[in-house]
Amino acid sequence: MDHSPAYIWAQPGWPLFTLRQDALTGPLSRARLAQGTVLGLAHALGLERHPEILQDIWIADAMATAGIEGETLNPDAVRSSVLRKMGLGSTGKSTRHVDGLVEVMNDATQHFERKLTHARLCDWQAALFPGGRSGLARIEVGKYRTHADPMQIVSGSPGKEKVHYVAPPSAQVRAEMTRLLEWFRDSAPGGKIAIDGVVRAAIAHLWFETIHPFEDGNGRVGRALCDMALAQDAKSPSRIISLSRQLLDNRSQYYEQLETAERGGLDVTNWTVWFAAQFEQACQKSADIIRAAVDKGHFWQAAPQMNERQKKVVQKLLDAGPDGFEGGMSAEKYVNITGVSKATATRDLADLSEKGVLEITGQGRGTRYWITGKAGSTGRVA
Repeated sequence: MDHSPAYIWAQPGWPLFTLRQDALTGPLSRARLAQGTVLGLAHALGLERHPEILQDIWIADAMATAGIEGETLNPDAVRSSVLRKMGLGSTGKSTRHVDGLVEVMNDATQHFERKLTHARLCDWQAALFPGGRSGLARIEVGKYRTHADPMQIVSGSPGKEKVHYVAPPSAQVRAEMTRLLEWFRDSAPGGKIAIDGVVRAAIAHLWFETIHPFEDGNGRVGRALCDMALAQDAKSPSRIISLSRQLLDNRSQYYEQLETAERGGLDVTNWTVWFAAQFEQACQKSADIIRAAVDKGHFWQAAPQMNERQKKVVQKLLDAGPDGFEGGMSAEKYVNITGVSKATATRDLADLSEKGVLEITGQGRGTRYWITGKAGSTGRVA
């Protein structure tokens, strides 16, 4: 295998990264403005008094960091695990696998002030694989990889594989991780190295993924490391910003940017600029979630009287937001949600329309109902 300087870790001077400050000024300013906006909204709302918002962000983040790896988690299992971790109680069931992921995410942010060590990272990776297996394959857990074969990131079917990246040999991993952990300690807020917190998170994530220290789980552990750096920057354990959800939305670009940076030189400006833009968009999406929560609160304060069936359906429409309930509410969907007859569903929906809660489009079997702009500022659910 060609371990040429094409890979960043083989470059002379590794790991002394460089940045072009002139190219970073604008992206970082926009990212910080977006961060300030969402933190200001959270403070104004008193987000600590709204655990339902925080749990929804956390659930989405957990689903996303697994989804980036192509893994689909059971939403109910994730919700149960998150609720228990938040101390809210849950009668639902989760799995050791899901609980391990939620525990890693919690430890990274809730205990952001604790020292990051080899043992802590290894504990995170072990928590992701409680049975010591990745799928059907038994893997090394709770320790850095030791296999002699090259650690490769490969895609494609057998015989047509494409090697995207080759990580440093296993024999070098311990020393490489020691340098990363020392830098992470020294570059923390108040440390020896002065560095912007968003830039620090970007470099920490790239550096970790470049080393790829574990046999499996590097992506999830690397994103937890990123979350820890951002929590240290904000000096807050709250999971207000879902970076993994943003990265999942741009999954292909995320992998492309990592691969380009890992094959490039020690100037990591382009990667950092891209990362800052993703952080900015993640902040904007979290701000939208908080604004929607405020809108829902205002909606219910001004809402007319409804029966329990109607409240349940309207709440689902509000919770779905602008990306949910494709095609709008119909009598058939109402029946499925509430269990009533179609005649009752039609009467309930007509009543909500008369009260100005819902607006109607279409006719006959194509009749659809939407949250009306007069009932709340969330607008149409499309």
